Amino acid sequence: MKNTRWFVLPVSLLVVLLMPAMAGAQSAFDGTWKFDIKTAKFPEKPDVILLQDGMYHCKTCVPPIDVKADGQDQKVSGNPYSDTMSIKVVDDRTIEEIDKKNGKTVVTSKTWISADGNTMTSEFTDSSATNADPVTGKGEATRVAKGPAGSHAISGSWRLAKVDTLSDNAMTITYKVSGDSLSMSSPTGQTYTAKLDGTEVPYKGDPGTTSVSVKKVDKNTMEETDKRDGKVTSVSRITVSADGKTMNVKKDDKLRGMSSEISAAKQ
Repeated sequence: MKNTRWFVLPVSLLVVLLMPAMAGAQSAFDGTWKFDIKTAKFPEKPDVILLQDGMYHCKTCVPPIDVKADGQDQKVSGNPYSDTMSIKVVDDRTIEEIDKKNGKTVVTSKTWISADGNTMTSEFTDSSATNADPVTGKGEATRVAKGPAGSHAISGSWRLAKVDTLSDNAMTITYKVSGDSLSMSSPTGQTYTAKLDGTEVPYKGDPGTTSVSVKKVDKNTMEETDKRDGKVTSVSRITVSADGKTMNVKKDDKLRGMSSEISAAKQ
């Protein structure tokens, strides 16, 4: 999901001690898993935004964003998901954003601040990393610090507090182990097939992830490392419970210095 991706779900998840043969036994990872947003533990590190003097700044975005807030397409660089962004100030508590890639709209969002100034709510539609239907959602962030005097109400530091809704296509993932290889697929079109020995392979369907490697730690645990053009973007530790019914994912976002956690149930 874009630069405001909430844990990014994403939409991919996730040393070798010994590689036993898998023949004749189903892997604990096999199957389709659905994430439960109620189990999510969001990053503690806040996002820092400033809207003042006709300029919009996202100081914690990677890369940082500095564009005119005039409702017109402004060029942005270094973001694999978009190359232009427009920020429209609707009123003193509301803004709208449109991101495009190669002239095509990939993200639309509306963000507004509560009357007391302490809650930020966002609704979005995101097709920046999907080859199927867009991901849609709504969530809230809590104010950690105020913006400078005279700035728009959206200015300040915000910590993600909850996700009210997230479309089903962003909430499921399917794994299949065959021999010493793991295949992953998701409804939004991300796929890979990698050996469970840490060998790096292409990651398909996400502009922000170009390669992936997966290491089996034990029969119920594996570690996935995602890269973009050779640079590690995230490391995820994926653990299936002893009864095989739930899966826990702990993700370390290396680009933003944030960590998150979520659980999924086997379908």
